[in-house]
Amino acid sequence: MSKKTLVLGASLKPNRYSNMALRKLVNYKHQTVAFGMRVGEEAGIVIDTELQDYKDLDTVTLYLNPTRQKEYYNYIVSLKPKRVIFNPGTENPELYAVLEENNIAFEEACTLVLLSINQY
Repeated sequence: MSKKTLVLGASLKPNRYSNMALRKLVNYKHQTVAFGMRVGEEAGIVIDTELQDYKDLDTVTLYLNPTRQKEYYNYIVSLKPKRVIFNPGTENPELYAVLEENNIAFEEACTLVLLSINQY
């Protein structure tokens, strides 16, 4: 079952985990959208550099450190995803509290691992 996913902090560099996750999400047939700092395309997905009002998101998978996340708190909440995945290095208790206040589920996990073990 496809879970529409936003890769927040997407990179064009193939050795970055956000890039690997984007490619793996596409390979696993999940509808994928991406936001990053540089314009480009990866695995057929255009990386947006301006915030979009993505609809019907199942998951936001984060690849921004906690300091960089602050400016996106309201944006993430406005998207009304079913869940947010905090990949290693993105753990953020402050954002956990914001998500809880807005009834958005979250988990500390690795998107790459979840996909690999069929638990995404």
